[in-house]
Amino acid sequence: MDGTEGISHTGFHAGSSPAKDETRAAAEAVRRRVRIMSATLHPTLPHPQPVAAPAARLALRTDGSSRGLLDGAWWPRSRDLLRELPALTEVLDPLWGRITRIAVNPEHWPVIPGRIPVDGHVVKAGWFTPEIDPHKLLLLSYGTGRWDLLVIPPETGAESAARLMAAASGQDGPPLTASALVAADAARHGVSGTDQPLGPDEAGEYEGGAPAVSAAVPRQNGPQGLASRLIIGM
Repeated sequence: MDGTEGISHTGFHAGSSPAKDETRAAAEAVRRRVRIMSATLHPTLPHPQPVAAPAARLALRTDGSSRGLLDGAWWPRSRDLLRELPALTEVLDPLWGRITRIAVNPEHWPVIPGRIPVDGHVVKAGWFTPEIDPHKLLLLSYGTGRWDLLVIPPETGAESAARLMAAASGQDGPPLTASALVAADAARHGVSGTDQPLGPDEAGEYEGGAPAVSAAVPRQNGPQGLASRLIIGM
């Protein structure tokens, strides 16, 4: 009787009961299956890589000795200032100094927010009509200066955009306003903003500007014209 009690007592303290060992093994197997299922059902997802915004498409005059009506041209991809302006200031801030204010004509901009966040600061935006040409963007850098860019309509075809950029960023700048420059290019080349041929009625609308077309869209030849222009994003 004493021997039986001794064995039972030792087994209780040592935890060597076969039934208990099987129970522990079964529980451990269940825990392993749960961990495997959790890893399968909830895999670790890779961190999304940030998508870089497209570079601004610009052509700028680099020779500041003479000033025309425009300092260059900007070809945005949309009419969304919140979306387009950060890419523009990313290029202009190192060249011209931090851009602090802009002004546009509301004719071609459906929404003009008062403050536009860009990399590292905020640009204040305003609109004026009729003081500002509908196809122009005015930029101010506090304590540095003012610049005027032709805004090429986003829907413009590549060939027309290239001509307008060359005209707006010529060494002395174009002799026409931004809107007159756009109209003159259409009259000279007989194409719409998408590089499609204009119909007879559309072409007739620009006949009044035809005599000034040669001066408005000059052909840039030789290294001097290339040296006076900085083209970005094209």
